[in-house]
Amino acid sequence: MVVSGTIVNVAVPDVMGAYGVGQSEVQLLSTAFMIAMTTGQLLNAWVVAVVGQRWGFIGTLILFFFGSLVAGFADNFGMIVLGRVLQGAAAGVIQPLVMVTLFQAYPEGKRGSALGLYVMGLVGAASVGPPAGGLLIEMFDWRYIFFAPLLLVLVALPLGALFLPSVRSKTPPAFDWIGFILICSALYCLMTAISNGPREGWGSNYIVMLFIIGIGTSIAFIQSQRRVGSSMLDLSLFRYKMFVIAVVVTSFSAIGNFASVYAVPVAAQLVQNMTPFEAGLALMPSMMLAMFIMPISGRLSDKIPPHLAVITGFVFLTAGVVPFAYADPNTSFMMIVIYGLIGRWATAFVQPFIMNTALNSLPEDKLNAGGGTLNFCRQLVGSLGTNLWVVFVDRRIDFHASTLTATQSSAAATSAELLRGVDKIYREAGVPEAVHQAGGLHYLGQIIEAQANVLGFQDGFWVLAASYAIGIIPAWFMGRMYYENKRK
Repeated sequence: MVVSGTIVNVAVPDVMGAYGVGQSEVQLLSTAFMIAMTTGQLLNAWVVAVVGQRWGFIGTLILFFFGSLVAGFADNFGMIVLGRVLQGAAAGVIQPLVMVTLFQAYPEGKRGSALGLYVMGLVGAASVGPPAGGLLIEMFDWRYIFFAPLLLVLVALPLGALFLPSVRSKTPPAFDWIGFILICSALYCLMTAISNGPREGWGSNYIVMLFIIGIGTSIAFIQSQRRVGSSMLDLSLFRYKMFVIAVVVTSFSAIGNFASVYAVPVAAQLVQNMTPFEAGLALMPSMMLAMFIMPISGRLSDKIPPHLAVITGFVFLTAGVVPFAYADPNTSFMMIVIYGLIGRWATAFVQPFIMNTALNSLPEDKLNAGGGTLNFCRQLVGSLGTNLWVVFVDRRIDFHASTLTATQSSAAATSAELLRGVDKIYREAGVPEAVHQAGGLHYLGQIIEAQANVLGFQDGFWVLAASYAIGIIPAWFMGRMYYENKRK
């Protein structure tokens, strides 16, 4: 599931070219998956209660398999997004299912180690996705990125059937169709409005109506979860203060983490002109480092105060993103790798502390709901944050392109020199005189576009750095709450 979530990021430029869509639309390859995963988190507790872990695991793997085929054989962009939605829905059910199963399998005092193993698997898969996707694109075609994870499905299916427990509730709750329809409607409307806003116009009737429906259905969803009886989101979890602060902390972490995993390979191709394989490979060392840190941080999360680790992690995460805000076409492959190493290990260090803190603050009968809700909040904020971030970067690229274009005139010495150089090359190559000026202006436009991409992505990375830095504030409050609980 995680391989499928990250493998598409290196294919963004190829899909843009294949279907003639902009970055604000093509990012749905990533965010549609994450949004579907977000709603899938809320199905986890119900699925486990009705069919148990084993059959829930098997059923969602089959759904994922079908979604991969839909995306891989799609003949238009809309079908690819549908396939990604099916993949994401399956991933949303399975991830908290596996997390809680591991948590319950270990005794208290060793559960941090279990969560470290769980996140180690997630990060290890995430590290394989981008370079594997880049290699498939260069050797075959971008469509193969949807088929590659199916090999892992064929391995996971028999293992899940053999080893996962199958404990189901004697009185399973009724499915909350009202809540599910409301949350799906809300997220669809909000994501569509954010993605299409730059193209349709933020003040257009279509976009305004989408925002109104999205916000209205969001409020209706929350109200629907307050009623007595079956529900998808257990609002009683938010009575536990430590759980609430853990949700806030993981939200700030998710914005930077999700957006940076999308941004780095895309920027590497559009700004540093790397190949898809090189762009994916640039992320791999930092992901692998994070994977090996996971078991260590998992064990430490049972022993040291969580806020100290989280604050330290956020400091390094901020420090790891800031260099990307200065990256340009001259930034080498090795420097991109080093920048990633600075911050990515901190993600691995922080996550087990947040999850362990959240789940340890809940009673045993709330663990399945708590795992799903924590991941739901993380996915929701990360998905919407990535969507908004891509729109922000697109707007900044347009702004810088307009500003740079406005400076071009006969008085601009640098531009005039460039045009004379292009004209000289054309003359030496025997190109007809009639196309010299048009060719020179076209090349100048490409230079402006490239520079606008650089400045736009730099602005975007400053936003991600700010997200991590602000996250230090709720982490500090987590520390105060931790010591208050210790005194009690």
